[in-house]
Amino acid sequence: MSLVNKQRAPLIAVQNATTARNVPTPARIRQWARAALTVDARVTIRIVGRREGRLLNRSYRQKDYATNVLTFVFRDHAPLEGDLALCAPVITREARAQRKPVAAHYAHMIVHGLLHLQGYDHENNRDAAVMEKRERTLLARFGYPDPYKPPETSVVRGG
Repeated sequence: MSLVNKQRAPLIAVQNATTARNVPTPARIRQWARAALTVDARVTIRIVGRREGRLLNRSYRQKDYATNVLTFVFRDHAPLEGDLALCAPVITREARAQRKPVAAHYAHMIVHGLLHLQGYDHENNRDAAVMEKRERTLLARFGYPDPYKPPETSVVRGG
């Protein structure tokens, strides 16, 4: 008789509580999330507007502004349990400012948030380097560029 360690597929619920038009499909969000998760997990990913994002950040981090992603850890051992709140207007604004596709920034924020759920952090340079390397690797699987590399600037030369 062979004992096989079977890992269950993560359970990922997606909620869209905003009217933003450029939110990726739930299927795409789940695809990015599954790539980031290395252990059994139960996660709800909620896309929120600026008001809800600000309320959550103020309530849980005492910061009175909407931020791109918040990770809430309810269980820190397998199966992991937690929520991500992604603020659609902030993600869109940041993507435009960084001159990258909105979908690439959503993918990055989902990967970033789920790495936090799994214990990664960026509180010091060493931990940040480990986390950022993992983010780069995961995003490259989807054809997205390094999220920490500044965007190329176009140079217009006169004739």
